[in-house]
Amino acid sequence: MKGSPLAAVLCAPGTNRDADVSFALQQAGATPISYLMTDLVSQPSRIDDADIIVIAGGFSYADALGAGRLFAVELEDSIGERISAAIADCRPVIGICNGFQTLVRMGILPGADCVAALGHNEAGVFDCRWVEMEPISKKCIWTRHLTENITCPIAHGEGRFTADSSTLSSLLKNDQVALRYVNVNPNGSVDNIAGVCDSSGVVLGLMPHPENHVVARQHPQFHRGNSGGLGLSLFREGVKYVNN
Repeated sequence: MKGSPLAAVLCAPGTNRDADVSFALQQAGATPISYLMTDLVSQPSRIDDADIIVIAGGFSYADALGAGRLFAVELEDSIGERISAAIADCRPVIGICNGFQTLVRMGILPGADCVAALGHNEAGVFDCRWVEMEPISKKCIWTRHLTENITCPIAHGEGRFTADSSTLSSLLKNDQVALRYVNVNPNGSVDNIAGVCDSSGVVLGLMPHPENHVVARQHPQFHRGNSGGLGLSLFREGVKYVNN
């Protein structure tokens, strides 16, 4: 298709970045529609027409029983098969922060044949700061054409990507490490991993929030002449993929 693809933004009680990611999607050329869990439970077919699926960040269900756990259960029960069908149909899916945690809990990331988890930050505390990350994967449709690093904030307590040596080796071999932290690893993630994709490349999960740096003035040092690398480029890649 050509034009403005429809992006379904999935939200649960406690998610708080849906408005931010909707703004980012609009800037990238998509038409976002937010769906609460009550919408999805009552009418699961709502996402069938979505060209892009986004799982918003925040603290779904207050992170009860672990970050993203209850959101994953709810999504799996209500629209799990529909999300799987969207992935099989090569429709882009992205989960940011709590959305990444949710995709991992669902077993969608880092892939059915790989085991990994997002643990508590190495420092043992919630961390909110700006970071820089480098796009690595040429398989991931969200990063494969990106040539500049992205600067954006993190805001999480459970963002440390962990995997055993065989899983990490598999992710590296299959080009599923999509993004790496540059200069500073804020949470102790193995191999400085900030985001991974699934084996098809259409599903991306990442801990930082690129939706919070899609216009230059959002950078904290904008008035000092520094605006870093915009996260908008990531969302534009998703829209371009749908429109090609």
